Amino acid sequence: MTHLSLADPVREPLFSGEAGRQTAMAKDILAEAGLHFDELNKLRVLDPEVSQQTIELKEECKDFVDKIGQFQKIVGGLIELVDQLAKEAENEKMKAIGARNLLKSIAKQREAQQQQLQALIAEKKMQLER
Repeated sequence: MTHLSLADPVREPLFSGEAGRQTAMAKDILAEAGLHFDELNKLRVLDPEVSQQTIELKEECKDFVDKIGQFQKIVGGLIELVDQLAKEAENEKMKAIGARNLLKSIAKQREAQQQQLQALIAEKKMQLER
């Protein structure tokens, strides 16, 4: 890549004021053509300000992508935690249902046993009355 410099030491005019005006005019003409000089006097297609804004935007985008990545990790961890808690809650629910059914079964067994004992008592009373 070749770099153009406005200050040519061989052809520089004797009056520095005139050289400054010519340099400014040359820069203006190049700027109108969409060409600009950066801080190292390298010829660029982009305006240095636009170039700087582009670099800043690129850095901000990188930071944003990094933050989104961190957010996704956090959300992923939360989802795993909620899934685990849901499984534990489902297991506890099933245990509670099983315990309730067992209690109902025991209550029915006791009721049946009580009816059997009452029938046996009634039968014994009948035998004693004879």
